[in-house]
Amino acid sequence: MESVARRKTGNVLSGDLDEAREQIMVAAEAVFTRFGVAKTTMDDIGRQAGVSRPTVYRYFGDRDTLISAIIERRSRLLFAKAREFLFDQPTFADQLVEGLIFLVDRGRRDPLIRILVSPEHMQMAEPLVGSSGLAARLTAEMWGPVLERAMVGGEIRSDVDIDKMSEWIALVQFILVGRLDLDNPDDPAHREMLRNFVLPGLLRSSAMSARNIA
Repeated sequence: MESVARRKTGNVLSGDLDEAREQIMVAAEAVFTRFGVAKTTMDDIGRQAGVSRPTVYRYFGDRDTLISAIIERRSRLLFAKAREFLFDQPTFADQLVEGLIFLVDRGRRDPLIRILVSPEHMQMAEPLVGSSGLAARLTAEMWGPVLERAMVGGEIRSDVDIDKMSEWIALVQFILVGRLDLDNPDDPAHREMLRNFVLPGLLRSSAMSARNIA
């Protein structure tokens, strides 16, 4: 690897590629939070990290690649908390409904994610996380183990394509995150919508019958 970049402070970026990339991402997050995503340049990020703009480009080929990496980083930090919450739920139906609301609510509380999914940035964010497949990949990473476990336990249909279902859940999450009226995660309308229009596509007929009886 090329020699590590020297900061203006006299320190250097880590010699480990992943650690150096994370250092730059942390610097970028700070600048995005301060100035907003649209107004932040790679020069701004370099100054925050104490390195030159070419050095930032050496670790991230372009601005979109850097933003995508930050979305992945922030998402995985959230996933660690969400998985613990999900597996405390008694049924798959509860895991899906409560888990989606948990992820959306916590995501909206994250200052950087909130900036990225705000109405003025949705046009920029959608190609990054939607068209690129990033949203589906992250959703599969988060929900794949939950869906597999529910399938083995007989709670959902055995013919469900987990990759395609992850794409659908990603779309549902995108819709929920962008809704301005989801400031109250306890609003029963959100749960009713998910139980009536998302769950039926997954649950086995017997599980749906039991749910309707209950």
